[in-house]
Amino acid sequence: MKVHILDDWFDTLRTLPCFAKLEQHDVTVWTDHVEDPAVLASRLTAAEAVVLFRERTKITAELLERLPGLKLISQRSVYPHIDVDACTKNGVLLCSNMHAGTPSYAAAELTLTLMLASFRQIPEQVAAIRRGDWQMGVGRTLRGRTLGLYGYGRIAKAVAGYAEAIGMKVQWWSSEAGRERAKADGVRLAASREAFFATSDIVSLHVRLKPDTRGIITAADLAAMQPRALLVNTSRSGLVAPGVLESEIDRGRIFAAVDVYDTEPLTDTGHPLLTHPNVLPTPHVGYVTEDEFDLQFSDIFDQVNAFAAGDPIHMINPEVWSGSNG
Repeated sequence: MKVHILDDWFDTLRTLPCFAKLEQHDVTVWTDHVEDPAVLASRLTAAEAVVLFRERTKITAELLERLPGLKLISQRSVYPHIDVDACTKNGVLLCSNMHAGTPSYAAAELTLTLMLASFRQIPEQVAAIRRGDWQMGVGRTLRGRTLGLYGYGRIAKAVAGYAEAIGMKVQWWSSEAGRERAKADGVRLAASREAFFATSDIVSLHVRLKPDTRGIITAADLAAMQPRALLVNTSRSGLVAPGVLESEIDRGRIFAAVDVYDTEPLTDTGHPLLTHPNVLPTPHVGYVTEDEFDLQFSDIFDQVNAFAAGDPIHMINPEVWSGSNG
């Protein structure tokens, strides 16, 4: 098959063990990012399968209608960036492993890193010594502080293990179903949503972005956080209601460490989440490690091979396959 891989910005996949799974295919790797559907379609004219790097490129009806030869889109995890109905209408099978067995330890590690870096003022201290100043302030210790984890899933559980290992106290909040699972596991739930935000020194978000979770973190939630508390978001920007974090940060009460943004790539160097001294920003690198890529793309390339062998797996719109083979 003619397989095109989008948005491999550092041409990393060729260097990983999993890439050998595509040795029987004609592979093209694109190392830049294109938004214009017409330009993207011209690149993908010959593609039979497109491999996506998470949500870096949106797959729209406009794009799909320009690609009559496309048969398969292969990716991993959730797919809010893909018009599934348009895929089905255009006869394109979407395959995505939604039930991978391991959490993203890379994302969990970055969450802990952002907590440590923010409380210990690591970026500011590094900048100070590089300009010839010896120390620029006094940081805070994480041990003994309360970490509030919003969302009771695999990544959050990994973060909880790291936090407890360094002596933090962990409390939870989640959907009603998540709280029931947490209660059954015997972990510490906050007394209420309001108490969760008010009593956590750090709140870290670990929720999938779906229609019912978009904007789930409100202005009232952030206003309830104690002064100098830290909000960490390595999940999705859309979990926070539009403009709410920027407004609360501008008040100067709380801190934030964010890895995700409404617009990505974010190139507006004047954006408040990039310029405000109370914000520690990173460019969506939660899952960006060689180890994580090898794990994720091993699944993705398995999907390509299964399709090529006539036995596709992890089908999101199986009616496309049944229709073409019925």
